[in-house]
Amino acid sequence: MRTKVAGGAERRALHQRTQAAAAPAGRATLNDNSSVKLRIDCSRPSLQWYICAQNKMRRPSLLLKDILKCMLLVFGVWILYILKLNYISEECDMKEKHFVDPDRIKRAQRRAQQVLQKECRPRFVKTAMAQLFEHRYSLDLAPFVQKVPGASESEYKYDPPFGFHTFSNKVQSLLEILPEHDFPEHLKAKHCQRCVVIGSGGILYGLELGHSLNQFDIVIRLNSAPVEGYSEHVGNKTTIRMTYPEGAPLSDAEYYANDLFVTVLFKSVDFSWLQAMVKNETLPFWIQLFFWKQVAEKIPLPPKHFRILNPVIIKETAFDILQYSEPQSRFWGRDKNVPTIGVIAVVLATHLCDEVSLAGFGYDLSQPRMPLHYFDNLCMAAMNWQTMHNVTAETKFLQKLVREGVVTDLSGGIHCEF
Repeated sequence: MRTKVAGGAERRALHQRTQAAAAPAGRATLNDNSSVKLRIDCSRPSLQWYICAQNKMRRPSLLLKDILKCMLLVFGVWILYILKLNYISEECDMKEKHFVDPDRIKRAQRRAQQVLQKECRPRFVKTAMAQLFEHRYSLDLAPFVQKVPGASESEYKYDPPFGFHTFSNKVQSLLEILPEHDFPEHLKAKHCQRCVVIGSGGILYGLELGHSLNQFDIVIRLNSAPVEGYSEHVGNKTTIRMTYPEGAPLSDAEYYANDLFVTVLFKSVDFSWLQAMVKNETLPFWIQLFFWKQVAEKIPLPPKHFRILNPVIIKETAFDILQYSEPQSRFWGRDKNVPTIGVIAVVLATHLCDEVSLAGFGYDLSQPRMPLHYFDNLCMAAMNWQTMHNVTAETKFLQKLVREGVVTDLSGGIHCEF
């Protein structure tokens, strides 16, 4: 018993000594734990930096994904626009719509011959335009881009199609490979020249004006409007084919040996396309992707027959004559401030010729089922889908020119006088 009691006392004493000794040890242990915690806390900034660094490394991939999403969205919208442009437009029955009253055919032909038989008036259309659009029309504006040092600053004030801002190097590169830049001398030789601008309007079909149209000194045709198969109505003489890449004829049969090919440059890839056509080179596939429809792969004309339309003519047509608003920065598309090729060609003709006549012009939007063109089955209603051109403003402009006697309408689609 004594041994057990002694043993218990010893154990109690040992326990008391252990506790006494443990007190500083406990404090030491607490300090050790604090040190561990401190070390852990001190390690947290490093962990946060690591996580932050990881996030930064992931940002480029996230940014790339966002860019790809935006590109897919833009591409999708573009595809929908093309589908709408090409497939939604209602088709017309051209056999029914192309009937023309025989008496009207005779009146149109008689009118055209009267115009041709009158004495030509030198500088008539320029003078008339300057009077009608005082301070808004330039009497001596060069029709084509010239290879002249220190070119007009107005050419580089705006982006295409109103100017060549930021594209001066591309323009100079094109001018270097074009041997000629002015209107050919043989076309300027005549003392007084009559021009006819032939539009693509369905109203031209059936009037049988081809013979009369061939008698004009200068015949300007637009885009891919065909001659083959339609010469009875539109003639077969061409002096100038004026277009942009997507509008250029795909068939070699539409190009004649003496044609001038006048290009309107609307966007960056148009410069590359024109260079490929002049140099008879293949256009890279990746560039072809930037056109909204198939473009010609070859223009069967020598380099001396190519010209670049002076963009100041487009600027003058849009901002001065039609008084459209100047271009604003937009993420997608354009304001309705880009004139149609037809109206641009009319203003070009006033700078080239002494007298100007028109045939195949006139949009009658009140007749949506009437044929839009003389060569396909699109209806007039198709013009309601376009987003670049102000057809109403252009119609009023052309009507004004005809009523004031500045130009003559041979087919009666603008303002009929026969």
